[in-house]
Formats: sequence, C-alpha cells, structure tokens
Amino acid sequence: MQPVLEIYTPDGFDLWPVAEIESFGFLPLSGELSPAEVGTAVMRIASCNDVAPDGDRPPRPADALDSFLHGLLTFDDLFAAGGLRVTDNSTGVTFLPGCCDGLEDWRDWHQFVDGGSLLGFGHDPLSPVAERFGDTVRLTVNADQSDSPVVELSITELRSLLAGAERDLADFLALAADWASKHLPGHGAPVTAALARVLGLPAPAIPPQP
Repeated sequence: MQPVLEIYTPDGFDLWPVAEIESFGFLPLSGELSPAEVGTAVMRIASCNDVAPDGDRPPRPADALDSFLHGLLTFDDLFAAGGLRVTDNSTGVTFLPGCCDGLEDWRDWHQFVDGGSLLGFGHDPLSPVAERFGDTVRLTVNADQSDSPVVELSITELRSLLAGAERDLADFLALAADWASKHLPGHGAPVTAALARVLGLPAPAIPPQP
C-alpha cells in the first residue's frame, strides 16, 4: 500500500525545480524522494488548491510565488489528488485511488477497518470500492464492471499496510519540511504546516535557516 499523488504539471512551471513525471501518472510519497520529486509533490498539492479566492478569503497576492501558494496557505479544507494504491504482487492487480476520496481522506481507511462499511472512492468511468466480509477485505478495481479485477487481503494485513503508509507519509512530510526551508525561504513554516494538514499528521520541526 502506497500513498500516491496524481501528477499534472502545468506548462512552463518555473517557481522551483520539479521532476519530469508523466502527467496523470502517480508519484508514490515516501522518504526516498529526490529534491526535484519533493518539489513536484509540493507543486501538485499547491496546484490542487490554486483556486480564485472567494469572499471569505484574502485577495490573491500579485507576486507569482505568493499567488500560487495562496490557496494552500489560506484554504481551511485542503485537497490533494491521489490516495492509497494497493498492489497484489501475486496477481499483478493494482487498486488505484478514485476521484472522490483524495489523499487528504486517507484516514477513511481506518474508519473502514474499524467500522466495516463499504468505502467508495469514485464514480463512472472508474468506481473503486472497498468491502469487508468478516475478516476479509475485498478491493474491487471497478465496481461498475461485473468482471472487475479484485484484491483480497485480511484485516490484519490491511492494518499493517496502513501503518506502513502512515510511515511513508510521515517520512515524506519530514523531507518536505527540509525542502521547503531550502527552496521556499520565508514560506517554509506555513507550507509545512499546510502539508501536515493535508496529510492529517503533526507538523515536523522546521530545520533552522543556514
């Protein structure tokens, strides 16, 4: 189980270095990312929230960097396209995040494990669904297809996978805090705090400025 971001890189993005990753592919988040990959992840999360301010938020600043980060730093409810990806190595079947349960909602998996009710992640044309049958979890890649591939695992296995995914997110957040202190001087603390809110994790300490 991997926490992943769905990547889309705007043309001509030049506010900080980013990696060349295929648009609409998925970038796994962990403590193993290169600085350029961390920059790509921060760019993507910021772009998900780069929406024109409404009446309840301050106006967008004129500065290009401040303008791009404005939504990330001022929205109460932040969004990150992606989620948790599960791959069955024995069959090659991969359960991908859907459009209706982003990375910011990854803790819904814990509620699913504890409560056992159906958990849907998207809608037509792709409707991933998680269901629990006793101590077995069935992940259906596309519930709109009667012959959809599935991934089956035990509740115990899923709990272990969720713990690993949380470690990956915490490791990524620590990397992002270090990255932000170096690449976004003056914005490191608020950007790190915003990323922590997206991921539902405590904000790590910001490394001191050199």
